[in-house]
Amino acid sequence: MVYMILKEVGENKILQRIFLEFPVSLYASDPNWIRPLDQDIEVIFDPNKNFHLKKGEAIRWILFDENQNPIGRVAAFYENTEPDKSNLKIAGMGFFEVIDDENAAIILFDACKHWLKEKGFEGMDGPINFGERDSFWGLMIKGWEFEPTYKMPWTKPYYISFFENYGFKDYFQQYVYVSSIRGANVTAGIEEKAQRIYQNPNYNFRHIEKSNLAKYAEDFKIIFNAAWAKFPGVSEMSSEQAQKLVKQMKPIIDEQLLWLAYSELDEPVAFFIVIPDLNQIIKHLQGKLNTWGKIKFLLLKSRGALTRTCGLIFGVVPEHQGKGVESAIALRFRTAARETPFYPYTTMDMNWVGDFNPKMMRFVSQLGATNDKTFITYRYLFNPNQPFSRCPKVG
Repeated sequence: MVYMILKEVGENKILQRIFLEFPVSLYASDPNWIRPLDQDIEVIFDPNKNFHLKKGEAIRWILFDENQNPIGRVAAFYENTEPDKSNLKIAGMGFFEVIDDENAAIILFDACKHWLKEKGFEGMDGPINFGERDSFWGLMIKGWEFEPTYKMPWTKPYYISFFENYGFKDYFQQYVYVSSIRGANVTAGIEEKAQRIYQNPNYNFRHIEKSNLAKYAEDFKIIFNAAWAKFPGVSEMSSEQAQKLVKQMKPIIDEQLLWLAYSELDEPVAFFIVIPDLNQIIKHLQGKLNTWGKIKFLLLKSRGALTRTCGLIFGVVPEHQGKGVESAIALRFRTAARETPFYPYTTMDMNWVGDFNPKMMRFVSQLGATNDKTFITYRYLFNPNQPFSRCPKVG
């Protein structure tokens, strides 16, 4: 039997560094893998920066072989919240990476299960992020021929059998739809609805302005809570969270990519949040955004390295859904692209369309987008006799 030892990362700086560095060797032969920024991983486990840690706890482990070489890593985490709609207390696990050894994977899964059971939980979703769904969420099952977009996972194909053999089941799938910005084959119905709304004086559309981010953060919060807080696993956003989110995004905001819609009463009713795909630059930084990394980032950006965009989130408040506002807000930045000389962006990845939302799946297809990448969010119930149900559909 091969000897393996599991070590908790804790506050050990050496183990924290190994946690970040292990995937570098694991993916060394995978040309499309892009190393995430170290700071984007570390912020998740920093109680001063991740507000989820105020109501919960996270733990990390590294698995070593008999020669003290790292062969795997994983994290488990929970928030003290109410049970989900299945009336089960579900926690999370993620940041799972391991060599092609199923016994090693089982050790990592067991560590998460036993720790979370001791905390009173009945199951775990994974691999997920201890935070918002737009980052490091899901296991990749399609799309290895493409580079990952910013903060989206890119995992090994053999992980699929590891998860499923252990007993994880497909809770829901998330799709990344890709389309051309200028030449997308938008259906006539979508275009007609959008034009009708543009001519309606009861609606107006504005792109975000960095000089007034506090206002747009509050408007974003209002729309988000009305349009998204009803979804499984999505909590309402506070003003503090919205302001913090926008502040974090400020360095990467391109004003022409983020659009909001307002009613005749100047009430915020829809948003479409798009950012440049920073992975086109991050892939040259080896995970470091230090002084030299920032200089390199600015140099590459000035030389036109950013040509792809990521659609992060899209929402319309319920009272204005089904009127064409969806079409109008989704096409507004594309209209700006056609009107702007030397527009730098050519394609958009529309991230995180869940299979529990068939209405959204149909809509993005009508925008001329194709499903290029697929991820699974698995659920593992600690009691094998507990009935399993997939995530309920919405809409």
